[in-house]
Amino acid sequence: MTTSDLLLDELAGDAAPAARLKEWADAGRAELGRAGLLRGAAQLGTVLWAGGLSWGTERGLSTLHGNPASAVLPPALLIAGGVALRALLLAAGDAAAARGARTVREALRGRLVETALPVHGPAPAEVGDAAVVQAVDGEVDELTDWLTDYLPARTTMLLGSGLVLAAIAARSWFVALLVLAATPLLPANLKVIGLGTQTVVRAQLAAIRGHRARLLDHLRGLPTLVGLGAHDRAADELARHDREVAGRTEKVLRIAFLSTAWVELLITGTLAVVATYCGLVLLDYLALPVVPDRMSLSAALFVLVLVPAYFAPARELAAGYHARARASAAAGLLGQVLDAGREITAVQPAPRRATAPPGLHLVMVTDHHRARRTAALAGLELRLAPGRCLAVTGPSGAGKSTLLAVAAGLYTPRGGRAFHVLDGRPVPADPSRVAWVGQPAHLLPGTLRENLLLARPTANDDDDLLDAIAALGFEDLLAALPRGLDTPVGERGSGLSSGQRQRLALVRALLRDAPLLCLDEPTAHLDPEAERRVLSALRTLARERTVLLATHSPALLTLADQVVRLDHGRSR
Repeated sequence: MTTSDLLLDELAGDAAPAARLKEWADAGRAELGRAGLLRGAAQLGTVLWAGGLSWGTERGLSTLHGNPASAVLPPALLIAGGVALRALLLAAGDAAAARGARTVREALRGRLVETALPVHGPAPAEVGDAAVVQAVDGEVDELTDWLTDYLPARTTMLLGSGLVLAAIAARSWFVALLVLAATPLLPANLKVIGLGTQTVVRAQLAAIRGHRARLLDHLRGLPTLVGLGAHDRAADELARHDREVAGRTEKVLRIAFLSTAWVELLITGTLAVVATYCGLVLLDYLALPVVPDRMSLSAALFVLVLVPAYFAPARELAAGYHARARASAAAGLLGQVLDAGREITAVQPAPRRATAPPGLHLVMVTDHHRARRTAALAGLELRLAPGRCLAVTGPSGAGKSTLLAVAAGLYTPRGGRAFHVLDGRPVPADPSRVAWVGQPAHLLPGTLRENLLLARPTANDDDDLLDAIAALGFEDLLAALPRGLDTPVGERGSGLSSGQRQRLALVRALLRDAPLLCLDEPTAHLDPEAERRVLSALRTLARERTVLLATHSPALLTLADQVVRLDHGRSR
């Protein structure tokens, strides 16, 4: 394949990220446009101080034997006014760009979080936790320079460079023609440089995402790795991937420096041509047809100062073009997360408490473990009547947790469908109908009251919370805590025993008042007394609800109306 073919492929593949970026930028378009106008208008300040410099030089040279201080005072005031105007407009432009970029980032982060944690329907199974975190925390920030530099720079270049070109043309139309002739060389070269940048940046960001995912997996499995004596090998593997990321980052920086060097070379070459022309004219060495051969020292100094100012927006655009390439690469990765969310079938919100508990119907549900090629569920068919309790048992890794997640509507399997049966009518499984209790119970940092209110934010006072605790027979729970409902809870429920955490999870399930209750090993790792208390509470909680229970405990099987044993994803 030729180089031209590669460039054409890159151009064709650039359309989708460009469309995404344009869509995302609409949220802050007004502020970003204002930033470009303010930065472009700042070139007026440059024209003023350049005019003051050339005027002051002319007046100073003409009064060398008089009072040069009084002669250069008005030009000095003009220079100061130009510098102040430029600084003021640039500061206002930077503030507007920052506001626009912040608006875009916040809107995009909101969409990513909604995709990863949908209000209704299951979360996308194709996107891992590390990918979502990297997208929200790192890849969205890759758009910042593109938003603050590239988007305003296009407006800045049109307005600012236009103002400077007009000022140059007012003093020397030929110099204006020279800089105008060099202008088309910039976009063509920036496009070619940008294509290569986007390719290596995409590879760099993908490597960073993969490296973070591996690091997260290793941290999660660190006790196992240490127990197997494989921690040194895992550390070596992470170090190898770290070197790979460093190498890709080095490639990105190399291209960035080369692109900047090319732009600087072009600007320097144009300035050298203009300086040569001005020098030849001032020395009266130039005698060419059509070419002007007269110019004052003031005019020469004025145009020489303004030529770099004319290319300054182009220099910013060059830096922004590299940022655009990074943003396009990030857009491709962010799009994977957003597209995964669009593939989830939308379901209508269910009432928080149905008049009757739903039935359950699983149709040929098939799925695989992420880390292994073995089946988590293999063509599973299952029916559960409303208000009944189904216990799912089997060895670890048999697919019990996956089955509960599919039945709750929290997870979309690779094959098959999960339905909740309402009044004899099957509807897509929806987690808004579900109360979930797992092991370990997930508690957030805060107070005990704040953790319980997660299940019922509309509770007007503590009476609802105390009634729920009493209904499950957990009055002694508050008595054992030093500050009752105001007792602080640490990360993952630290400060409470495993039995206390599990009982709080059951109270939350009662407060949620959902018609379908999913219990994933609710008594795992509990002592016999704590298990007895939880079992008694489950009998109360299961009343007038459909219950799906995954357990190894023989005691919990007494709750079940129906028992299914799973083995390698199949019912036995």
